Amino acid sequence: MILPVYLYGHTALRQKSEDITKDYPDIEQLISDMFETMYKAEGVGLAAPQIGKNINIFVVDSAILVEEKNKEDKENLKNFKKTFINPKITFNSDKKLHVEEGCLSVPSIHEKVLRYADITVEYLNENFETVVENFKNTKARIIQHEYDHLQGTIFVDKISPIRKRFIKNNLNTIIKGKSKTSYKTKV
Repeated sequence: MILPVYLYGHTALRQKSEDITKDYPDIEQLISDMFETMYKAEGVGLAAPQIGKNINIFVVDSAILVEEKNKEDKENLKNFKKTFINPKITFNSDKKLHVEEGCLSVPSIHEKVLRYADITVEYLNENFETVVENFKNTKARIIQHEYDHLQGTIFVDKISPIRKRFIKNNLNTIIKGKSKTSYKTKV
């Protein structure tokens, strides 16, 4: 089932999320719905707060990015489809990347954000098995973006005050529910 994506300004996006257990009601259906919603909106990731649930889960699938990347990145991103439950970033490299990002909850706005180039994440997969995995570059950036949603942080919080002032009118348009998207939204 395709769910509405909560837009910038909604209080659900600003709350810190909570861990869940494998007895969380209808977790398999929720994961399926999150992927379906993300695909409909042509996103690469979707965190539970973006659908109004303040629980620690997000899904990613970078397949949509493959056509935009060079040969090395294409191989790296080709099969990057995962569910992250109760994730914890346990390591950040010193190296950072300054790359343009967008967000389904902040439609039509893209800004450069500084992210760690290399991270290690401990999480539960969709079978509630513990996984510890290292991610680099684009994968690391996608994970950090979605992880921020679980902390109540949105990517525009990480841009410079000058850039934020520059996009203020666009953010206000989203808050007022006047932004246009090709997917279901909730203000």
